[in-house]
Amino acid sequence: MVLKKVLVLHGPNLNLLGCRESKLYGATTLEALNSQLVAQADVASISLECKQTNSECELIEFVQQARSDDNVNLIIINAAAYTHTSIALRDAFLAVQIPFIEVHISNIYAREDYRKFSYLADIAAGIIVGLGTGGYKLALQAAIDFLDHKLNIKE
Repeated sequence: MVLKKVLVLHGPNLNLLGCRESKLYGATTLEALNSQLVAQADVASISLECKQTNSECELIEFVQQARSDDNVNLIIINAAAYTHTSIALRDAFLAVQIPFIEVHISNIYAREDYRKFSYLADIAAGIIVGLGTGGYKLALQAAIDFLDHKLNIKE
């Protein structure tokens, strides 16, 4: 039996969850969030890998490796600030053709004007914003439903 695989990518500064601007990002640490996601995936018999980087280059390499090395079926990504700046990250998603869900802990549409634009939004299968770290859990449930053919999302 081939296990279905989801990759969770956390962008810059998300390694500081739990101590970074708690009014915006909450008190949950990245380690705790990843543990919760792994447990949720285990219940659904889904393989889940979580990666974090502050480097745009490394984030792009993670996306490319998801296709060539890892046989990932779906990606959940919080590209953080790269959401608003990285055409290269957008191009990587277009190249690999792996469906992905964009997640943001804070409501980017209620923040500074420059945060209201996403280079990923129009090519994402879905977007979850402003629901705290719980948005990741909702994204993972959507991924599980998609992989179980219970949800039809755009690729």
